[in-house]
Amino acid sequence: MQKTGILGGGQLGRMLLQQAANYPVETYIMENDPECPAAHLCHHFVLGDIRNYEDVYNFGKGLDAITIEIESVNVEALERLEAEGVKVYPQPSILRLIKNKILQKEFYKQHDIPTAEYVVVQHKKELEQYSAFLPAVNKIAEGGYDGRGVVIIKNERDLEKGFDAPGILEKLISVQKEISVIIAKSADGQTAFYPPVEMVFDPRLNLLNYQVCPADVPENTLWRIEAIALKVAKALKSPGLFAVELLVDTNQAVYVNETAPRVHNSGHHTIEANACSQYDMLWRILLGYPLGNTAVIKPSALVNLVGENNYNGEVQYLGLPETLAIDNTYVHLYGKKQTKPGRKMGHVTLTGDHTKDLIRKALLIKEQLRVIA
Repeated sequence: MQKTGILGGGQLGRMLLQQAANYPVETYIMENDPECPAAHLCHHFVLGDIRNYEDVYNFGKGLDAITIEIESVNVEALERLEAEGVKVYPQPSILRLIKNKILQKEFYKQHDIPTAEYVVVQHKKELEQYSAFLPAVNKIAEGGYDGRGVVIIKNERDLEKGFDAPGILEKLISVQKEISVIIAKSADGQTAFYPPVEMVFDPRLNLLNYQVCPADVPENTLWRIEAIALKVAKALKSPGLFAVELLVDTNQAVYVNETAPRVHNSGHHTIEANACSQYDMLWRILLGYPLGNTAVIKPSALVNLVGENNYNGEVQYLGLPETLAIDNTYVHLYGKKQTKPGRKMGHVTLTGDHTKDLIRKALLIKEQLRVIA
């Protein structure tokens, strides 16, 4: 039985482990919190820091394969493990590239992948040189996630909001749609992609508010989206699962925003809405099985459940019975005991035949299902 480790024990690790129960695999999790969402679902829990070289190396050296649920891991330890014969998906070289937004943008440019115009900046003072480049988005090179590490700079008065750290200043695009495509890539180079989803964000938190699949875009735009996402996955030259986030502007031009080399929030709906979920797909890749069928069973919508403002402490869910009374609704709570403003606490997937009805129900759930303390 293959021994497979996951670095990180959050909700993505939790859902990976829920799917792992269907396969002949012995699972290991490393996280610094023994009560993390994934801790009780694995065969072996190891307390450790995924950013620490020794912790990651000692965790992985007895395993057959290792994967991640967050990019902020010790890449040097993964490189050593890979050299010693452990399968590391995504490969450490790809992880090193993607976790740094400067390197990631340069990768797109090198491979003629359309992305927003940008300049590299090293500190806040340097931003002042680019007032003519505004409006723009300042993104920190490393460490940003879930809307953190990203700030919009509309004019010179906003320059003070910028980060005093290396990063990029990216030309602001007139965005009509935000799209995500998840692509699977096996060790022998086979690929499969999931139908694009349309994401609608909370402008205050810069977190996903709800999403719909399939995305409502013209056919020609859909072809461009799929072709560009596939080009990204092939250029990365690593087995694994990749979530390619794209922007469609008001002229239907398509740009790659960023790529995540792992299972992703924008793929949660695949558990109920697709023949093979993103979690099942990653196990197929890790275990060397054929790629699964990505076909849509039913159109879907997904609502992110996040901690409400002004609530910190032991979590309570208001409106859960009312939400569960809605037909074809699937609630996933992540098992986090403590909530705080903006913290991801769960999601709800809805399936149905009509997108407008799904959006109506998603907005209803957003109002009635509240995460408080």
